[in-house]
Amino acid sequence: MSGKSKTRRWLKQHRSDTYVQRAGAEGYRSRAAYKLMELDEREKLLRRGMAVLDLGSAPGGWSQVAAARVMPGGCVLAVDLLPMPDIDGVQFLHGDFTRPEVQAALIHQLPTAGADIVISDMAPNLTGVKITDQAASEALVVEVMEFATRVLVPSGRLLVKVFHGSGLDPVLAHARAHLEQVRVRKPDASRARSAESYLLATSRGGILP
Repeated sequence: MSGKSKTRRWLKQHRSDTYVQRAGAEGYRSRAAYKLMELDEREKLLRRGMAVLDLGSAPGGWSQVAAARVMPGGCVLAVDLLPMPDIDGVQFLHGDFTRPEVQAALIHQLPTAGADIVISDMAPNLTGVKITDQAASEALVVEVMEFATRVLVPSGRLLVKVFHGSGLDPVLAHARAHLEQVRVRKPDASRARSAESYLLATSRGGILP
C-alpha cells in the first residue's frame, strides 16, 4: 500500500472514530480529553482547588478537562513546544519543558507549595525506527518523572503516557525507585491497536528549590 493510500485510510478511520466525533460535538480540542476524563473518574485524580501542571499540553484537550474539574479555586499551568490557543483558567507557557530555563519559569509560576498533580500526554516525534523511538519515549518519560518529583507536593500524583515495549521496564524501574503506588492503566478511550498506556504514581514529597 502506498504512503498516500495509508494516509487516506488513516484519515477515514480517524474521522469515523466515535471519540473524534464526540470531541467535535462537545467542544474538546482532541479525543485525548476522554482518556483523562475516564482515568479521572476511575482514579479520582482531579478535584476543585488543585494546582495542575500539564506537560506537553497542545492542542489542549487535557488542559480543558483539568480546568473544568479544578475550578473554581484551582489553577492549571500548561507548557508545550507548539503554540496553544487560550483556554479559560489555563496559564500557558510556550517552550520546551526539558530546558532548565523553562523548568525554572514553570516552578516560578506554580503555587509556592508545588503542583498537586502533573499530567502529561506527550509523545516524542517518531522516526519509524523502533529502537530509536523506544529510546526517545523512555528518555522523555524519565524527564517528566524527574521534573515531577521536584514540583509535586507530598503525596501528589503523576499521570504520564508510556508505551509498551522494551523501553517500558526501565521506565517502571525508575518510577518504582523514585515514586510510590506505581500502576499502569489503559483507558477505553485509548485506541485498542495503540501501544500507549498511562503510568500513574504518587510522589514521596516535592523538593521545590
